[in-house]
Amino acid sequence: MSILLSSTVEESFHNKLPFNDSVFLPMENVIQNYPWGSKSSLTDLFDIENPNGEPQAEMWMGSHPNGCSIISVNGVKQGLASVISSNPSAMLGERAIAQSAGLPFLFKVLCAEKALSIQVHPSKQRAQLGFEQEERNGTPLNASNRNYKDPNHKPELVYALTPYTAMNGFRSIAKIIQLFEQLGSKALKSLVDDLAKSPNPHGLSTFFKQLLSLDGEEKNSAIHDLMMFVENGESSLSSLIGELTRQYPNDIGLFAPLILNVLTLEPGEAMYLDAETPHAYIKGTGLEIMANSDNVLRAGLTNKHMDVEELASNTRFVETPFDSLLLRPHYDQGALNYAVPVADFKFSILISPRERQMKVESAEILFAIDAPVYLQHQNGEMCCIEKGRSVFIPALSEIYNITSIGRIARAYY
Repeated sequence: MSILLSSTVEESFHNKLPFNDSVFLPMENVIQNYPWGSKSSLTDLFDIENPNGEPQAEMWMGSHPNGCSIISVNGVKQGLASVISSNPSAMLGERAIAQSAGLPFLFKVLCAEKALSIQVHPSKQRAQLGFEQEERNGTPLNASNRNYKDPNHKPELVYALTPYTAMNGFRSIAKIIQLFEQLGSKALKSLVDDLAKSPNPHGLSTFFKQLLSLDGEEKNSAIHDLMMFVENGESSLSSLIGELTRQYPNDIGLFAPLILNVLTLEPGEAMYLDAETPHAYIKGTGLEIMANSDNVLRAGLTNKHMDVEELASNTRFVETPFDSLLLRPHYDQGALNYAVPVADFKFSILISPRERQMKVESAEILFAIDAPVYLQHQNGEMCCIEKGRSVFIPALSEIYNITSIGRIARAYY
């Protein structure tokens, strides 16, 4: 089914856009070559070449200045951010303009061969306050000890494309105590005893801060005890800590699997990572969508700056029930819609749509997961994106049709 407009309507439509030759804007996306990335995942899944054999960690789809996508406008390649800024109303819609200064989300393919750092992202209020304070202090944006790179929060959703192992949220305090008692470290006995006496958020906060602040002989002794626990254990937890030890020897974050929930998403499963919640991606490839922010406070498995006090002040010390971690989608007419408690982004998976009519209420990015995707706009324009590629669709597009024999990820707001 296609919907054709008169030439007058078509001309009026294009006159409102900051360009006049296309509604569908295929994207050329930046690949970030971080050391923890996979050398083969993008090639295996999407036939994306890696001629230099580099670790390809993240493919960014969006307008973030650290990795802005390129689109072709009237035959000229331009950064998506500059095209958006030329006519924000047509590109983003009035709602996005009221909420933010640009595209409110960043969409990624994330390929982890090694574990990422344990992280906490601040709430929007704390990010605004922290950013303003560091600006007043004159701390350079690129300073290694800078905590707040922007005044925004960074909630995230991850959708697994392969088995995807991660840590997310605190275990129950009773379970944390049990695991550390099994560890039996003399160096940590007083910390564990204190937590057992105060099994509440305050006690967990104190335990967490003191553990991350261990130094010198105390830290060395505690990690030695942890290594003995790993060598003598045969559980999946011991195996995980052993693998992390090979990646980050003598790092205080090696205790994280005893404190945080550990789970492996199967392909097609998703989870949400809220602000002020410690988490880490360990291994796997997935789609990740987040608010357009770069604010990260680290808690281990890293050589980068750690500010324990600031980290703790941005952390909610509450238990996260394991059975609450998976994000269950709502199925609606061939689409899996994942509800998140923020206005910065929405995420859906379209399953083999056949000439499905889509109504545009915001700017969108579509990513072809399994097979080519065919698009037709109501003015008759057509576009095809291959597997592993993406297309930007402006807010003013209003209606288009979509067809594919595979899954399509839809990022919007």
